[in-house]
Amino acid sequence: MRIVTRADHPELQDEAAAVFRERWPEFIFHDEVPKKYLGRVEEHFGHFDVMALGDDGAVLAGGWGVPLAWDGTVADLPSGYDDALVRAVEGHEAGREATTLSFMAAAVGAAHDKRGLATAVLGELTRRAYGKGLSHVIAPLRPTGKHRYPTVPMAEYATWTRADGLSIDPWIRTHQRMGARVLGPAPSSMVIEGTVAEWESWTGMVFPVTDDYVVPDALNTVHIDVERDRGVYVEENLWVRHA
Repeated sequence: MRIVTRADHPELQDEAAAVFRERWPEFIFHDEVPKKYLGRVEEHFGHFDVMALGDDGAVLAGGWGVPLAWDGTVADLPSGYDDALVRAVEGHEAGREATTLSFMAAAVGAAHDKRGLATAVLGELTRRAYGKGLSHVIAPLRPTGKHRYPTVPMAEYATWTRADGLSIDPWIRTHQRMGARVLGPAPSSMVIEGTVAEWESWTGMVFPVTDDYVVPDALNTVHIDVERDRGVYVEENLWVRHA
């Protein structure tokens, strides 16, 4: 296995995108903030966008992050994924000095689970962060088991542990084993809005009346307002800080 930047291998863009896409529900790709900022992320921060390649050159896993200004306090954390993107891009363009790398996403191809690839990718991003003189590494985690408990607040879910003291959640455990500790919820990490028809298309569900709905793979409920023809999903994530 070798780790390379995605910018150095543009011929693998589609393959890398497929690895990421298979790990998230369709509605995640309809957040308006990334649509405005991801092009500038690629332009400014290609050093922090990496892929793990197999011996045959196939994409096994990938991950990326953004450098941003953070003073090390919980009060100064971004509100989540969207806010971290905005702070990183606008801060860079304003000449503000970054202090911190925020992991934004990591994914492993479904055929390559249980091989430690996520840890390898995150470890490489961490090495790159410290190599660039950044002081902190944080992440707004999207816990992989939280969708089973969409009505439970993230602050409570984060306290649920196994007998060994680690989280019940596999993705939180991955970060804990790398030395991360929980800082607290990212209350408005992503906000996704659409018409009722769009939400029905994204989820394969029918929303006949105005209500809060439990949607497959959503970490929180989705509010559907039939009268206004609007669905709004505010996703709560979990901030962690790596040692």
